[in-house]
Amino acid sequence: MPTRKNAENWNERYRSEEYAYGKEPNGFFREFIDSHEPGRLLLPAEGEGRNAVYAAEKGWEVVAFDFSTEGRNKALKLAAERGVAFQYDITELSDFHYSPGSFDAVGLFFVHMASPMREKVHHDLVSCLKPGGRVVLEAFNKRQIKNATGGPNDVSLLFSVQELKSDFREMDILVLEELVQHYDTGIFHRGESETIRMLGRKR
Repeated sequence: MPTRKNAENWNERYRSEEYAYGKEPNGFFREFIDSHEPGRLLLPAEGEGRNAVYAAEKGWEVVAFDFSTEGRNKALKLAAERGVAFQYDITELSDFHYSPGSFDAVGLFFVHMASPMREKVHHDLVSCLKPGGRVVLEAFNKRQIKNATGGPNDVSLLFSVQELKSDFREMDILVLEELVQHYDTGIFHRGESETIRMLGRKR
């Protein structure tokens, strides 16, 4: 569960002038945005804003949140550089409040949590979607624990196909795949990595 110490750690990471995970969006997210009509998008744990900025550039109405004030500062700076704007709230994953059925899509990228918090957050995010709304997700597979290329050092915080199927059982799963990919997205995510991608549609 997020704590004040966690927030301080992420603030320290984001305080640097350099963008910890780069300024370009996640590749799977880019594919999603480029192939769907703009709507209202929620981006939890959005950090320095690379995905939010890209979606805003493509005409989406973006609401992002994170518990890191430094992440928000960097995100709004990047948005100003690119000539876009979006809502960025400071709140924790355990305490966000958005109206049910108010978003067309939710994007979750390397948002790692322990169970049962993970299950609750995923359920609450699905409730924020309109019928037919999408969840687009990429995160580290449990097999990533053997790599020193990013992600938590606790295997319980990593993902499995079975966990995602269970967490998002209220959705039709359109894509669910395990990949081995080479990443070069900032100094904290570089090298061969084992990930899971998912695209789901709310019934």
